[in-house]
Amino acid sequence: MPEPESNDTLNKPTAATTAAAKAAAASAAAEPASEPAPSPAAKPAEDPLAAVRAEVAASQDRYLRAVADLENFRRRTVREKEELRLYAASRVLEDLLPALDNLSSAVVAAKQPGADMKALVGGVEMVLAQLKSALASHGLKEITPLGLPFDPHQHEALAHQPSAEVKEEHVLTVVRTGYSLNGRLLRPASVVVSSGPAKPAAKA
Repeated sequence: MPEPESNDTLNKPTAATTAAAKAAAASAAAEPASEPAPSPAAKPAEDPLAAVRAEVAASQDRYLRAVADLENFRRRTVREKEELRLYAASRVLEDLLPALDNLSSAVVAAKQPGADMKALVGGVEMVLAQLKSALASHGLKEITPLGLPFDPHQHEALAHQPSAEVKEEHVLTVVRTGYSLNGRLLRPASVVVSSGPAKPAAKA
């Protein structure tokens, strides 16, 4: 009958167990030791004084640019205003040049020997009509209130005269034509106003 194995035999490691242990130890020795992850570098703290200085410099730059733009705008406005003052009447004058040429021709014709006065008068009347038409195209309007009620806002009364034909406080005679420009009075019409029919002289 075979004897049972002793405890020493059971506790004795086998060759397979010993080989597995050696392989694990070798694998552990071959693996490099894991290094701890480097911590992110801390950002240097910003200098508050430097930030304030940068903001002040930026504000000053914006201010200087605004001042320069404002000065350029002022100079441009002054220049445009001066040009408008100098050349605002250029269009009106261009329209008046033909009438001026015709008037010069009429003067030359009037100086010729044996000039026909009737023809000259007709030519001058044509020039006058041309002149009025050119001015009217730019908003000039004549004020000729003959026979109309007297208007102190448009007319200037030089005198009162009795008249049996013209009603009282109506314009009897236009001494000088008035003018308005686009509805604005330039010169009132100088007129003589009717005072109505002459009153009979009082008996003594």
